[in-house]
Amino acid sequence: MSQGFLEDASFNQSPAFGDVDLFTADKPLADAAARYGLDLKALSACGKDYGSAATLDLGRVANENPPKLRTMDGKGNRIDFVEFHPAYHALMAKSIGFGIHGSAHDGSEPAGPMTSRAVRLYLATQAEAGHLCPITMTHACIGALQSEPALLDKWRSQILSRTYDPRPLPWWEKKGVTLGMGMTERQGGTDVRANITEAVAVGDHVEISGHKWFMSAPMCDAFLVLAQAEGGLTCYLMPRYRPDGSRNGLRFQRLKDKLGNKSNASSEVEFHSAYAERVGPEGAGVRTIIEMVNLTRLDCAVASAGQMRFGLSQALNHIRNRSVFQRRLSDQPAMQAVAADLALELEAQVALVFRLAHAVDKGETAYARLLTPAVKFLVCKSTPQVVYESLECLGGNGYSEELPMARLYREAPLNAIWEGSGNVMALDVLRAAARQPDAAMETISALVRTASKACDVTALATTLERTLKAPDAERRARFLCEGLAKLAALAALAEANSPFASLYGEARLKGGHFSQFGTADLGRQEIALMDRALAA
Repeated sequence: MSQGFLEDASFNQSPAFGDVDLFTADKPLADAAARYGLDLKALSACGKDYGSAATLDLGRVANENPPKLRTMDGKGNRIDFVEFHPAYHALMAKSIGFGIHGSAHDGSEPAGPMTSRAVRLYLATQAEAGHLCPITMTHACIGALQSEPALLDKWRSQILSRTYDPRPLPWWEKKGVTLGMGMTERQGGTDVRANITEAVAVGDHVEISGHKWFMSAPMCDAFLVLAQAEGGLTCYLMPRYRPDGSRNGLRFQRLKDKLGNKSNASSEVEFHSAYAERVGPEGAGVRTIIEMVNLTRLDCAVASAGQMRFGLSQALNHIRNRSVFQRRLSDQPAMQAVAADLALELEAQVALVFRLAHAVDKGETAYARLLTPAVKFLVCKSTPQVVYESLECLGGNGYSEELPMARLYREAPLNAIWEGSGNVMALDVLRAAARQPDAAMETISALVRTASKACDVTALATTLERTLKAPDAERRARFLCEGLAKLAALAALAEANSPFASLYGEARLKGGHFSQFGTADLGRQEIALMDRALAA
């Protein structure tokens, strides 16, 4: 017996997760893609690529070898160069090749371009999340640049190129470019109107002096930044090189040492009379970047759903292949209760994020304005708990740095913070409702009508509407935000004719339920939910 154990080191250990079609194995995702008329064959190919053992290992290696800042070369010349591991570059080339940075804007996908791209983002983030920061920012910056058509036209071909070109060269000499952003400063953070960075007009451009406390992906070819002009806070595009080919006045001070997101470089930067061109009207910086912010917030929700999916897949892969007390873990009722409850959460959140992406595609402006911050709030804040519960399913193996769950757990809180933390999202829901109260109430009424097909939500709807109209609504902002998002999730399931819509309504929107996963009575639907989450 002992000799056999020594010869088989995998005794009662689950197999490594890899060489999986992340699209086809994920029934809620595949159903959403079919519902919105997307190219299922192409998305399956994408799912196989990101689910391959080789691609998943690139994610491990990129995070074990984080970027390094080289401020000077060996001769003392300022270079401000961030050095990445080849695994990071390989992931960047893959995601740009799949068009995740620009396909929503290049006309290549007439059927649901935003939704189709969102599916690929959801798949890519399961392989590795950090490299998707510049991918997301490039996609979102196009939204802001549309307010300055001549400038966008000048950059368009390089931005939309499917060729990844990491060389530190002027943008016009490259085969493809990426865009980043620098908005927040050390004294203001979320309050960008407190920015002190200044822009001084010099002929047909400005020169910017100041700093940014967080500027991610510092090796991007240009950055959208906010600076104070004579007419107020304004948005600018700042390239890494001036028009004469010389280096622009960006001086990277250091890279942030972050909890997670290790493969991605986030920097502190100073601007020393840095060349930049205005984007949008002077003094309208916040209004100019709002389209960009809405796109990045949608990406935060989609990527967080992908992270939860990957965590649940790890858990299901383990419990189906691990036996305890003479039975597989997946056959034991207590474990089924936990895994199925997690799967129910993913059923709803996948339906919700792709319903939101579809709304953007279809120009459902009122829906998107009201629900984007609410969806980001719910999905991103759910991620750490879902990932933790999935990690616990693996026991001690889940806590090991040699397996992906530890990295995933450190990544899980990020999207809830990026582009506005929980309170910011809740307050944005209130602002959206206050700006267009009739449209907001019509949106809520439509959600109630659809959700009511699956579950009686009268009490919740009444409470939401009464609270929204109350003079002290800000005190209950988080309640409103979460309640609205869960109502929208139920409506998305009902609209999709999901067999689990009523179950979600009873488990998540009715009173008398506890907060931990595994405590809900799922009416013996455990196996069906687990099999949809990851095909057995």
